[in-house]
Amino acid sequence: MTTSIKGKRVAFLATDGVEEIEYTQPREAVEMAGGTAELVSIKDGVIQAVNHMDKAGTYPVERLVKHAVVDEYDALVLPGGVANPDFLRTDPDAVRFVRDFFAADKPVAAICHGPWTLIEAGVVDGRTLTSWPSLRTDLANAGATWVDEPVYVDGALITSRKPDDLPAFCAAMLEKIAATRKNETAGDRENATAHLREKANA
Repeated sequence: MTTSIKGKRVAFLATDGVEEIEYTQPREAVEMAGGTAELVSIKDGVIQAVNHMDKAGTYPVERLVKHAVVDEYDALVLPGGVANPDFLRTDPDAVRFVRDFFAADKPVAAICHGPWTLIEAGVVDGRTLTSWPSLRTDLANAGATWVDEPVYVDGALITSRKPDDLPAFCAAMLEKIAATRKNETAGDRENATAHLREKANA
């Protein structure tokens, strides 16, 4: 039986160069489980997905990240692709959006090259995670412990290595989203967000 996340709202942060299946399959999993998915991006219109190095489909952007607020979502998904997170990590609004999810202790699921944006947000120090192997040194330099596993869950952070890991990634993502607490107040989240911003600016 599929884990139910009915009533949960999940942001998918992506832009041009996103690995298509790493966006479409987790999104389908969210929607099949009763959740609402929304594509958040640094640009409006549509984004161009890829299948490895080849162009794939295009997907409509549903919210600009500069207008997105973490309080409106229950979880965040960061698909991979090489170019996609490289664009995201240079955008201050995208980095802020990612950091706010960690401040609010909400589930964040990142696959393949997705953790590049986590590094830029300054949220991997002291954490254990996995990724596409080429990110291993980048993550270690940022203070993380890298493991070679299909899926690794560290608190509210779920990570996987590659498209072959998607079944395990989606299952762990849904389980974590389903378990998120419902009694957290907006004030609690705002205080946590302010604390992390102060730490980042220190």
